[in-house]
Amino acid sequence: MSALREIAGPFVVAPSAGTRVRTRLRVSGIDAAVLREVGGYLGSLASADLAARCAEGRLDAKQRARSRQVRKQQLTAKSSSRWAGALTRTSEDAYQLAHRNLLAERRCLLARIKRIETRLAVTAGKRAGRLRGYPTTAERHAKTIRVQTFRTRLAEVGQQLDTGRMSVCRGGKALLRKRNNLADAGLTETRWRELWAASRLFLTADGEKGKTWGNETIRWNPHQNWLEIRLPTPLARLANRPGGRYRLSCPVGFTYRGGDVAAQAATGAVRYDISLDPARGRWYLDASWKTPPTGPITLAQARQGTVVAVDVNAGHLAVAVLAPDGNQAGIPHTIDLPLAGLPSSTRDGRLRAAITSILTTAREHRASAIVIENLNFDDARHHGRERTGNRPSRGRRGRAFRHQVAGIPTARFRDRLTHMACNAGLHVIVVDPAYTC
Repeated sequence: MSALREIAGPFVVAPSAGTRVRTRLRVSGIDAAVLREVGGYLGSLASADLAARCAEGRLDAKQRARSRQVRKQQLTAKSSSRWAGALTRTSEDAYQLAHRNLLAERRCLLARIKRIETRLAVTAGKRAGRLRGYPTTAERHAKTIRVQTFRTRLAEVGQQLDTGRMSVCRGGKALLRKRNNLADAGLTETRWRELWAASRLFLTADGEKGKTWGNETIRWNPHQNWLEIRLPTPLARLANRPGGRYRLSCPVGFTYRGGDVAAQAATGAVRYDISLDPARGRWYLDASWKTPPTGPITLAQARQGTVVAVDVNAGHLAVAVLAPDGNQAGIPHTIDLPLAGLPSSTRDGRLRAAITSILTTAREHRASAIVIENLNFDDARHHGRERTGNRPSRGRRGRAFRHQVAGIPTARFRDRLTHMACNAGLHVIVVDPAYTC
């Protein structure tokens, strides 16, 4: 009985702490050129500031505040005080994220090394109690080489954590690696440079409470539907409005939740992000803000009445409506969710469509909550292929199994479901996977 896994208790997911709404900017050629120049200039400042922050290494709270103050003063002369605040804030966020990623990688490496060394202690093809050695001497030799590689990487990670020198790539390491493999990536050098330049643009303005329309750097007027940008001081020549501002020639409106954005802009702070999708040649505006915290909801309060149970599988979702007594109400149905080999935007659209179907079912049955299994695969990610229990780990079957697990959109589905259910006034209850079939 000691080998059995303990079943975790159900809990109610905390509602999202913020809201983000996106709309498309149908800019003209002149507007696009101005956005590229401003974003490129601020992007160069962001790259230099990030490099300076990474070079400083690990700092305590007072040292971080002092470092940001000094770097903000230097950036203010090259842009403005508000742009400098957003630049230094994003640099610190990137540094802290890199630090957390290294800590997670170290935990993963330690777990994998421990698992391999435990099996290496047993002769190939033999058993020592409940522990099995590797089936063949060839595989045992391959695992010996593998654990040496892990130790080398672990030493590198430990050195980075000790010195505090993080490695962060603005634009993404995945895109950077494609530079030396353009043929395999299906890109030309010109096309790659377009993607690289678009990924390194910086057009982010943090919200300011008490300011007109929630922001002084990027302003959106919900009544007249115009968008203005406060230009950095060296680019004031591009201004077409008083005060060194540039107003886009196209009308800007939020077709989805526009009323919420307008209400927040009138009463609180709103952060705006302008981004470019180089694949489609489209510009987008994102408005985000923090939502006021709500009181905790108990499990008994969340499951009063009917609930909708969702079982996440590879390629489909199983949905059933459960009455308060635990019996099924209606006929269970399946929502197809094929995501393999599709672009990220298409996968995200299908996830949203599937969640919309779940919310529609909840409204039809007047459900109070959505119940979903807690499939985050944290343990599988920490141990990798070194520990899979009775599941295949080697050869074609092992690769197929890992590909299938990686294809289940647990994290993205969980986040999307939490946000969309919160917007619909529904709670999300997480249960142990043992309760699903």
